[in-house]
Amino acid sequence: MVFKRRDPRTYAQIVREFVYPKGGIRRSAQYVIHRMRRLPDQPHRIARGVFAGTFVNFPPLYGVQMLSAAALAWLLRGNIIAALLATFLSNPLTTPFIATLSVTLGHWMLGIEAPMTFTTVYVAFTDAGAQLWHNLLAPFSDDVAHWDKLIEFFWFVFWPYTIGSIIPGLIASFATYYLSLPLIHAYQRLRSSRMANRAGRVRQKRRGPAETTPEGDDETPGAP
Repeated sequence: MVFKRRDPRTYAQIVREFVYPKGGIRRSAQYVIHRMRRLPDQPHRIARGVFAGTFVNFPPLYGVQMLSAAALAWLLRGNIIAALLATFLSNPLTTPFIATLSVTLGHWMLGIEAPMTFTTVYVAFTDAGAQLWHNLLAPFSDDVAHWDKLIEFFWFVFWPYTIGSIIPGLIASFATYYLSLPLIHAYQRLRSSRMANRAGRVRQKRRGPAETTPEGDDETPGAP
């Protein structure tokens, strides 16, 4: 096959590179920033796309994160590609911190008093996932669907997560918007200036050396 890897990766390598890219988090972030700066669009539209992509990193929109970023960017009349690139700010290293902050803040805002440790959250996600899978298979067997774990997960984890993610999501989105707008504007001006200078040099080479009058020939038409 044309696009087949020369050295196939093992499942362990795939999982490791998903959590920590081969080139490192810094290199991946530099690539995203580089691609975002070179987008052929107006700076304010790109910044709006960054706003949309940054915001959807905070709510629990697992599985529809990119679709949500594209939809929000479209509503804000922002650049959809910039929104999709900004979703890469959410990764397996940053998501646990975002989730912990959002759930804790959501519990405080909703007045929920419940222990929120890593173990309790992990158990809630595991039980909800197992029960959801059980309910999906229940119509094809004699088992009865149960909803107690899913309801508990919704009210004590998912709903507080959603409510608590709004404020930090807006803060991060406005911060990235106002930081990216002048940077993108300055980069585009610098890039346009470089392209104009390069085009000028190419035109100068095509014209060749400027024609000059031979020395000692000072006569001009109509001179006495």
